[in-house]
Formats: sequence, structure tokens, C-alpha cells
Amino acid sequence: MRFFAACPKSLEELLAAELTALGASSVKLTIAGVHFEGPIELAYRACLWSRLASRVLLPLVKIDDADSESLYRGAHDFAWEDHIDPRGTLAIDAHGTNEALRNSQFAAQRLKDAICDRLRERSGARPDIETRDPDVRVHLFVRGAIAQISLDLSGSSLHQRGYRRGSNEAPLKENLSAALLLRAGWPAIAAAGGALMDPFAGSGTLLIEGVAMAADIAPGLQRDYFGFMGWKQFNPDLWRQLREEATARAAAGRAREPARYFGSDRDAAIVGAARINAAAAGVAELIRFTHAPVDALERPSGFDTGLVLSNPPYGERMGDNSLLVDTYRAFGSRLHPAFAGWKAAFITSEPELARATGIRSSKSYAFYNGAIECRLYCFEPGSTAAEWRAVDPDRPLSEAASGLKNRLQKNLKHLRPRLAREGISCYRAYDADLPDYAAAIDVYEGWLHVQEYAAPKDIPEAIARRRFNELLRVAQDVFEVPRERIAEKTRLKRGRLEQYTRQDEQNRFFEVSEGGLKFRVNLFDYLDTGLFLDHRPLRQRVRELSSGKRFLNLFCYTGAVTVYAAAGGAISTVSVDLSNTYLDWAEANLALNDLAKPAQRLVQGDAMRFIESDSGSYELIYVDPPTFSNSKSADDFDVQRDHVRLLKACGARLAPGGLILFSNNNRRFKIDREGLAGFDIVDISRRTIPFDFARNERIHHCFEIRRSADTSADS
Repeated sequence: MRFFAACPKSLEELLAAELTALGASSVKLTIAGVHFEGPIELAYRACLWSRLASRVLLPLVKIDDADSESLYRGAHDFAWEDHIDPRGTLAIDAHGTNEALRNSQFAAQRLKDAICDRLRERSGARPDIETRDPDVRVHLFVRGAIAQISLDLSGSSLHQRGYRRGSNEAPLKENLSAALLLRAGWPAIAAAGGALMDPFAGSGTLLIEGVAMAADIAPGLQRDYFGFMGWKQFNPDLWRQLREEATARAAAGRAREPARYFGSDRDAAIVGAARINAAAAGVAELIRFTHAPVDALERPSGFDTGLVLSNPPYGERMGDNSLLVDTYRAFGSRLHPAFAGWKAAFITSEPELARATGIRSSKSYAFYNGAIECRLYCFEPGSTAAEWRAVDPDRPLSEAASGLKNRLQKNLKHLRPRLAREGISCYRAYDADLPDYAAAIDVYEGWLHVQEYAAPKDIPEAIARRRFNELLRVAQDVFEVPRERIAEKTRLKRGRLEQYTRQDEQNRFFEVSEGGLKFRVNLFDYLDTGLFLDHRPLRQRVRELSSGKRFLNLFCYTGAVTVYAAAGGAISTVSVDLSNTYLDWAEANLALNDLAKPAQRLVQGDAMRFIESDSGSYELIYVDPPTFSNSKSADDFDVQRDHVRLLKACGARLAPGGLILFSNNNRRFKIDREGLAGFDIVDISRRTIPFDFARNERIHHCFEIRRSADTSADS
């Protein structure tokens, strides 16, 4: 019998080899599928055992010069009574069009009419239409003048193994996962006793398919529905024998398969879904899933060989790829040299993300993940062939990097006397002083926070990576800090709330001192650290003004300014922020300084709504809003558009003689003095720029604002 196995584009060669191994003859590749021949047992076996096919079709009718009439006539003349029970259920799937059949739904309707009319004429009955799990599914494919009508023996797509219960945002289909495992060499690695790891485990599909492949578990064993089961020529005894054989092989495979599978993901909910899927697949005891970011990737003990295979985030489904550079960089840095002797591979649609790992691939293969064209990059971590481009302490510095080192040393020589004199231990040491090294380096008491500014589009990714790696190496040398004490980030033009969204989940908090006070900072998990270094003079100004005052802090973030106000003698403080995370952080900062008292009130909520509904009165109000905000829990906010409304609401809550300190980091910000008529506004931006930020006087804008009628304010 002649059959056709459909598959995603790019899997044809692998599928042909698989079908040949199952016993197929006359195997012929075509686009998105393979023609083959064999007995009906082979078709059953392909449905049960193919890890790569989407469907197995039995061609029945071929129509040349297909149009509406010839399609109906050709289908009507076929002996459907030999295949379909007229008292059963039927579904029609139609794909493709031509000049005469321009609508696939219309073509499906004509085919359905022909089949039902034929069966009614022969038996007096016709099948009911059932789109989900029908007794028989008929497949129509139109290409050019040809229409091919086939029986769908699979019934539903074979990538649906039956174990997926939970899913992530962009899961891999099971048959694509199997193809990636084959191309990455997993069967040979498994036979040699190697392990399998996925640090972006998502739904766990790669690991579950890896177990099934190594343990000889038929991918269709858990399915309870195939299209041939309602076919009149179905042989249940033959099918029972095939299932019993597969069941015995799976039991033996599970019994001998070691627990050598490791998956992790930064999203705890996704890890939970992966565990559910593994349990549904009957392989939960073989896979260890952990909640961890890629930065924590470690080689499992006891395995000298193995495969790291992943589907990291990329493409249209996951948003702006430029935000993922740090993730890929961390992935590459964790693989080398810890995974020397292993193989590694990952799939992505973006070559620049692949290059961001810092490793050159030894092979790559084209794949399609749905409609997205991707490549699987295969490489050998730690090998010379990988041409690792990360920090190499033994490589001589380039002339440009030597210039960077001189600049950093000169900056420190200039800064250190004043830093020591004023007791400052957290400061900016470098801010894109040299155009080739566009980054900011901030020091937090023996830790470095390095923020790379996005390179212009005309700078190749490889050059940008090399420059940033040189900067990291030079910084590590000049500041004499170990690599693990350097937090690196790429600072881009962010979306409206991305500067406040979580970037990682390491939870590496530590304490720093400023102005005799203590603060918790986190250099790794967020774009910002918890302590805005450019606001250091502003915080001191608040302390000077706070004695005996009622203080309000809107958009309070981690409450550092509130700590200064309370330390300065404020009789009460109210701190408002939408984020419970930041309010908890603010409470911790107050507690660090023995200032967590009832007089220090923390309010979770939208700052604009709060100030417009609050009935309190304050002598000092500090307002430092984000440039943009579009949280689901609050109204959209744009500091340029909404600052007049915000400041007028603050003015309504200002006690006689009171003062508003208004700051923001929108470098193009222009205060609307006309819209704020009735207020005295003094631009104090230059006075509030710290000396270590002197290269960039537009780092923030700051204003002292009073009601015009008030004459008794502090000067």
C-alpha cells in the first residue's frame, strides 16, 4: 500500500530515515512530507512509533484538473462504503487552493457532500459531521490542478502525544523537539551514558522526548485515539499486538533508564507545569526540575558527558530580542568551561542572539518553529573550535582596551580623595567616557554594576560583544574584584515599565552604607539596584529639610528617601508605591536603620490616585515618578503629559510654607510653567547632580516648587 507521512518543513530527511528504520520501502521525500510503501501494519507502526511525523495518510482518490464539479464527481464515484460506516461520524480537512477551488472551506463542503451522497445512495444513511475525534477523518489537499483525497490514519496530529497538561508561552511541538534531539546527537550521547540538560525547560518537552527516545517509549503509546480505529478496514487484533509490544518495550526501557535528566527555568509556575507534564508522561522520577535562572546553570556531578539542549526565548512571540542579549550572554558564559567534554545546542530565530553567547557553532541546521524560521546551533563548550570570546586574562590588551584601562585609573585617581573625604562608598566610576566602550560602571562597596548601553545598529554584534568583554576584563583588573562580584546588564530604550520589571531571580541582596545609613541593594535581579546613585545629594537635601515635618514620598520605590527623611527628624512619613515588592524593600530599609515605627506609613497603590484622594497635609513632598508607566493595576502615566496634574494635586495637599521636591529622569523633560501658574518653580538640577555624575548633567531634572502665596518656606 502507498502512504504519505506529513511533517513540518525541514524534518523530511529525518522522517525518511525513521520510516526506513520502521520497514518502509520506496521512500521518497517531498516538501513537508515523505511518500512510502508497505503493508497496513507499517502504517499502524508509523502512527505509534514515529517521533517526527504529523500525520500518516492513505491516499485514495487523485483528481486531475480539479474544480468544483470534478471534485464532487471523482469523490462520489469512489467506494466510500468500503471505508466509512454510514452510521458513524466524519470530518473533512481541506488544505490548499487553485484557480477553480479558491476557498478550502468550499472544497471541504463539496467533498463532504459527495461522500455523504454516495453513502446515502448505497445504504440510506449518512455519517454525522464531528470535527473532534471522528470515526473517520478525510484529508483533501489541493495543489495546482491536482486534488488528492486521503484517509487520515492518524486522526489528529501525531505531535500530540497525550502528556501535555501545562504549557508555557511559546512551547515546542513534540515532533520538532524530537528532531532537535536527533540533530544534536542525543541517541549517541545517551548510549554512551551521557546526561541531558535544558536550562530553559519551559513545558519540559525536550526532556520528556529525550527520555522517551532513550528509554524506547513509543511516542503514540499514551494516545487513546487514532483515525484508523473507526475505519471499516481496521484490524484490531493487529493493533493490539503492536500496542502490547510497545507497552512491554516501554516498561523495560523505564526500568533500565537512569535519572540523568535535568531541567530548570526562571519561572516557578512554568517549572510546575513541566513537572505535571513529566508525571503525565510517566517519566517524572527520571527528570529533576528546579526553579533557577540560567545564571545558576551548573554541570551535574557524576556525568563526564552529556548534552545541553535548549529552546531559549526568541522571536515574535517573546517580544524585543534586544532585551534577551544578557540572557544569551549568561547562557554562553555558564557553559564554558564548566561543560567541557559535553555537547550543547540551542534553537533560535535570531543570529545575533546566537552570537551573543560568545561561542561559535560547529554545525547549524535550519528548522521551522511554526511559521518562524530558526536554526539549531550545535557547539562544543570549552573546545578551541568554539573560539570562546569571553574574558581571557592571558590575552594581551588591545590598544583601545589599554586606553580604557588608563581612563579608569585616571577617573579613580581623581575621585578617590573626595570619596574618602565625604565617606562615599557607592558611586559612578565611568560613564561612556570613551565612545568605543559605551557603558556605565557603578561601584557598590566592592561590587561592580556594569550597564552596557545598546550599540548603534551599524555596529556588528561581534564587535559590540568584544568591546564589552574587554570592558569587563579591564574593570575586573582595575577595581580588583572577582568576576562573580560583577553584575552586567544591557541598558536599552525600555518599554514603559521594563525598568522596574524583574530581570533575574538570584535574590542576591547585600547591604551598603550612605550618609551613615544602611540600604539593601540588589545588582542582579532588576535593571535598577534599589539605590539611585545620582539622587545622593537629593536624599541629603531631604534630610536637611525634614526636621519636624510631615513627609510624603510618592512613587517611593525602595524607600531610600523616606529613610533619609525619618533620619532627619520627620514627625511622620507616608510612602506610596504600586509595587508590594518595593514596599517590602522599603520596610526592610527602615528596619535596617531602626526607623520602622508606626509614624512611618507604607501605602500600596497608584500614586496619582492616592494624592488626588488623600486628605492629609504635608510640609515636605518628594515626587520622583517614572518616565512612563502602564501597569495593569493603575492608570497609564507619562511624566511629560501628566506632571501638571500630578503637581497640582500635590499642591492641594501642601501645608502653608510647604515644599515640593520634584525629580524625574526623562532627559527631554520640559516643565510646564504656564500650566503650573500659581507655583514658584526653581530648577535646582545642577545643584543636585553628584560630582561623580558630572559628565552627564542631564542625568535627571529636579525642581523646588512652592505655592506662590507662601513666603515662609525654608530657603
